[in-house]
Amino acid sequence: MKSESQQYSSPMGGFLLPYMILFLIMMLIALPGVRLSIARTLDSVLYPLIGFGASYPLLTISIAGTIMVTLSSIFTNIFMDWKAQARAQEMAKHFQEELRKARKENDAEKIKKLMKLQPKILQAQSQASSGMSKQMVLVLIFITPIFIWLMFFLQKVLYLYFTTPWADAVPFTGRNLLIISNWFLFYILFSTVVGQVFRQILRYLKVSGKWLHTSG
Repeated sequence: MKSESQQYSSPMGGFLLPYMILFLIMMLIALPGVRLSIARTLDSVLYPLIGFGASYPLLTISIAGTIMVTLSSIFTNIFMDWKAQARAQEMAKHFQEELRKARKENDAEKIKKLMKLQPKILQAQSQASSGMSKQMVLVLIFITPIFIWLMFFLQKVLYLYFTTPWADAVPFTGRNLLIISNWFLFYILFSTVVGQVFRQILRYLKVSGKWLHTSG
């Protein structure tokens, strides 16, 4: 009984540790002084590289977004086992189908056997998605600072408007349609498109085995 307890407590501890680190980092970043120090430190590096004298803020946001999406996609590809995740999803799908069929047929014996298998199904799903928590930690460490710098950078932009097909002067910090700023909406749309393409490429390389040859 003791060994069984240790068997379940060890994976649970490993599962919770990244979330504890995640929580501590979020608490740290929430401090205004810490955010300002991060922004100023990155500004000394990123502003000369992609700041363009604060003259082309959309280009700066696009490049910064590309950097963040690239890092996020690489972290996802490193820590996610796509094949294990696909197997876990297929296993869960088959389990649910069999359970629905057993309940429909009122097969108590089969339901009992299936319910005994449920912890193993949940464990397989948990193991397949365990990389997500590690990825989130790295996202906060490497990507959130760039996002903090972007907000700091926009304070240097003198002309806080950009042009769209439907409007000649859209304010960066305005909230015309949604509760989020227009510049952040632009970032979301841009990073979603670029990120989806980049993630699919990396996922294909890893699933097909070409990732090993590429990284090697």
